[in-house]
Amino acid sequence: MSGRRGPGGAGASRSRSGGRRARPRRSRKQKVLWVTAGCTALLVLAGGAVYYRLNGNIATFDGDAVSKDRPEAAKPDAQGHVPVNILLIGSDSRGGNNSDLGGGQEGGARSNTAILLHVYADHKHAAGISIPRDSLVTIPPCKLPNGKWTKEQNNVMFNSAFAVGDTEQGNPACAQNAVEKLTNMRVDHTIVVNFEGFAAMTKAVGGVEVCLPNEIREGDLNPNLGRKGKLLYPKGLQRVQGQSALDYVRLRHGIGDGSDIGRTKRQQAFLSALIKEIKAKGMDPTTLLPVADAATRSLTVDQDLGSAAKLLSFAMSLKDIDLHDVKFVTAPWRYEGPRVALVHPDVDQLWAALRADRTLDGQDASAPSAAASEDPSPSPTASPAPEPPAAGTDVKVTVLNGTSATGLGGRAAESLKAAGFTVTAVGNAPNRQRATTVVDYGPGERTSAEAVAKLFPGAGVQPGAKAGVSVVLGHDYAATATAAPSGPLPPAPGPLPTSVRDAARSADDDPCANLSYG
Repeated sequence: MSGRRGPGGAGASRSRSGGRRARPRRSRKQKVLWVTAGCTALLVLAGGAVYYRLNGNIATFDGDAVSKDRPEAAKPDAQGHVPVNILLIGSDSRGGNNSDLGGGQEGGARSNTAILLHVYADHKHAAGISIPRDSLVTIPPCKLPNGKWTKEQNNVMFNSAFAVGDTEQGNPACAQNAVEKLTNMRVDHTIVVNFEGFAAMTKAVGGVEVCLPNEIREGDLNPNLGRKGKLLYPKGLQRVQGQSALDYVRLRHGIGDGSDIGRTKRQQAFLSALIKEIKAKGMDPTTLLPVADAATRSLTVDQDLGSAAKLLSFAMSLKDIDLHDVKFVTAPWRYEGPRVALVHPDVDQLWAALRADRTLDGQDASAPSAAASEDPSPSPTASPAPEPPAAGTDVKVTVLNGTSATGLGGRAAESLKAAGFTVTAVGNAPNRQRATTVVDYGPGERTSAEAVAKLFPGAGVQPGAKAGVSVVLGHDYAATATAAPSGPLPPAPGPLPTSVRDAARSADDDPCANLSYG
């Protein structure tokens, strides 16, 4: 007989007797675990696919085109944290599908928007400084597509740096070189987004709520139309995305004086609203991945940001910044004919404050906050920190060179003037062998002396025999000045002028306020 057994054969009896066990039924808990594991595996695979696609989307620019003569990288603070500077560039390239969004058919690319974003070492504050595109600046040598380098250009428009080489991709490295030359700060990362990427990114977040001070018609977007045209955007709050978001940040005419400066204010308001939208949805990969996927299709970054992991890691590092501590301001400016001149010493003091990691309202963001301290209560013996003199206060300072180094007093005087102090005299001290710099002060002038001393790291403050404030330079300052480039030393941070403090916009400000100039 064959080995086949019927229902009542030995095989059935073995199963009943336990020689061959019946398959156990899975519990509800086990099913849930298996389903969860399956979903997790799918998410990992999907996430990996998105990462793979993102990496394929990201374009990088030539790192060899970045200037070799650069400011030093920021040094870590006591906790090992460093500030980060990111140059954000909005390109008006007409390449690809950008001409459909931006109008016009001109070749090449220019930087329509440029914002230097300074993320402070505590990663709880950030400041975005808009650099007007028509600002007259010095553009250092830049690399051309053929490998040659240009000569330095003086008193030229800032946005011409991005156009060097006249390519549809623009020249991000040249724009970065120009910003480093302007600010004496190292730019750690540069991110360029064009019209197409910007429009896609705003769609990915479901739009952004913005405000218009008055209604906008066809003729405002296209002044060559010759008539007002139909209504495009009403006055007041509204949600924009894609083309309408692009129109909002590019619009100049029909609001205020129709200037690029006014448009800069709306760009700051838009970025504030975008940050608010993303934070409301949650600063996590679920929110950031779709935005990154949309943006990276039209994104160009430096090589150090050239992967999805690095981009998302950087974005996640900003999640603890409160909206109120994200500030935007335009670099102090004035009209110079049809162009824009940056105002000195106001703009110098702004760059100095950022280099020292001081916020626009005067906080030292490189130091641990009181909330992070184990004992936030002040020491009973500690004296209150002196208040620096307010911007515009007439603090008169005498500068004396206490070393044999020539020209030292003049360099110190230039730094003092750039910081807003009045230098009444420059001369030599009786003792030319001073080891350290000291600031002498007369009766009631200690606060002024301590403000002056901040410009000379390590300087002591002591009462003097005469009225007034005097800086006696020592060999410590001489060593710093010798190591620095020729010309006046960059000023240390003093009180920021009102042109900066009062004009700053927080990301949580009223979206309908401060939207135009003139």
